[in-house]
Amino acid sequence: MSAQPVKQQQSLKPFLALWVGQVFSLLGSQLVQFALIWWLTQQTGSATVLAVASIVGLVPQVVLGPFVGPLVDRWNRKWTMILADTVVALATLVLAILFWVGQADIWHVYVILFVRALGSTFHNPAMTASTSLMVPQEHLTRVQGLNQMLNGGLNIISAPLGALLLQLLPLQGVLMIDMVTAAVAITTVLLIRVPQPRHEAGATGSAVGQYWHDLRAGFRYVLGWRGLLILMGMATLINLVLSPSTSFIPLLVTEHFQGTAWHLGAMEAALGIGVLVGGVLLGAWGGFKNRIYTSLVGLIGLGFSVLFLGLVPVSLFPLAVLAMGLMGLMSSITNGPIMAVLQAAVAPSMQGRVFTLLSSAAMAMMPLGLAVAGPLADVIGVRTWFLIGGLLTLALGIGGQFIPALVNLEKDRDDHLEREPPMAQITQMESSSQSV
Repeated sequence: MSAQPVKQQQSLKPFLALWVGQVFSLLGSQLVQFALIWWLTQQTGSATVLAVASIVGLVPQVVLGPFVGPLVDRWNRKWTMILADTVVALATLVLAILFWVGQADIWHVYVILFVRALGSTFHNPAMTASTSLMVPQEHLTRVQGLNQMLNGGLNIISAPLGALLLQLLPLQGVLMIDMVTAAVAITTVLLIRVPQPRHEAGATGSAVGQYWHDLRAGFRYVLGWRGLLILMGMATLINLVLSPSTSFIPLLVTEHFQGTAWHLGAMEAALGIGVLVGGVLLGAWGGFKNRIYTSLVGLIGLGFSVLFLGLVPVSLFPLAVLAMGLMGLMSSITNGPIMAVLQAAVAPSMQGRVFTLLSSAAMAMMPLGLAVAGPLADVIGVRTWFLIGGLLTLALGIGGQFIPALVNLEKDRDDHLEREPPMAQITQMESSSQSV
């Protein structure tokens, strides 16, 4: 078979259609998240209630994520995304009705936040794993640049847009907007073809036996690949030290800069703008040929910007805003290529398991990091925690360039990638079953 048909089968158009649908879905989700958290704040004014809401949103991905991965790899990914979005939309509709009839309670919101997080636990790895079969490898980094740009843009507009909508509509009205955006996303997925990977040979017998075989295979796959294991270890360590830094920004503003809500808003806006600019830069540039080097350079820049923020004197607040913008930009440069590396290097039939394992390990560090950093920062000061986090991140970015197993991660893919049919064959096999 000639190379030309393969190129045609790998057209970006189906993926871009899928991506646009997800833009609407993510916007609706962030509006709902903002509206529900604001409602909890107004109803209770309790930090404990908000903490429980955050934990409820983390539990599915942290606890259930590793067990969801084998299902995402085994199930049809197109219908996994559709089912996840549909369940989330129906749950949101139930909550909207409860608010409409005046029967909504705090525990109802907790349940819906859990269901929404559970849907994301299935949807996100299915979407990410599908990307590598829908996008030519040379464009994976640019696609991740688009994702970073989207995240930055949503961070900038979702909160003020949510606040505006709450002024114009009752809470159930905001929830119904999410129903509309979910319908757009579901319709988009229905109208495109999402290729499936070839499944590895597995255990025979019951579905339960097959599931546990797939789960063990996922763990063996990660543990047997030193470069991948190092990458996951670095991601969890960075999340451990940097996730508390984000939570400490309000304290840095009030305690060090003696600032107000306006100062905090300026720093948060700078972070979102930085993520957006970084996504645009990554999408236009595409990064170095070895994508790991792009992420490591971004990691060095991220460590420098966190360190810079911790060193800014009280009289130079504009430099703190600049540091936050650099943090956002460098986070895009760091995170985008990492996802592209994993999409290019990890066997497509293993990507659901690998992505959920990585995500679960990294997100599990958030509450652990806060538990450690909170009391420690009370003793050594918030600024000192930024200095520690910046230095450690900087050290990981520099040291990572001297670890052959890490920098050669993509080159080593042939030792770990399962034998699979060519991309054209995958697409052709799915064309009859995936078209609608």
